[in-house]
Amino acid sequence: MVKNMSNTDRLIRLGVAIVIGILILVGALNGAVAWILGILALVLLVTALVGTCPLYLLLKFTTKKD
Repeated sequence: MVKNMSNTDRLIRLGVAIVIGILILVGALNGAVAWILGILALVLLVTALVGTCPLYLLLKFTTKKD
């Protein structure tokens, strides 16, 4: 799989996913909003760990410098 994300992009996604996860765990987010943002956090976490964003692939976009 082609990596198309820079380290900065990956760190931002990881940070956002962690913040959302903490907000859900402490109860600041609940209901449908928590579910939607929880799913978004999982997507951000997976893409950050893998280094590939499927949307970037579709748009032929990259933040990674060669």
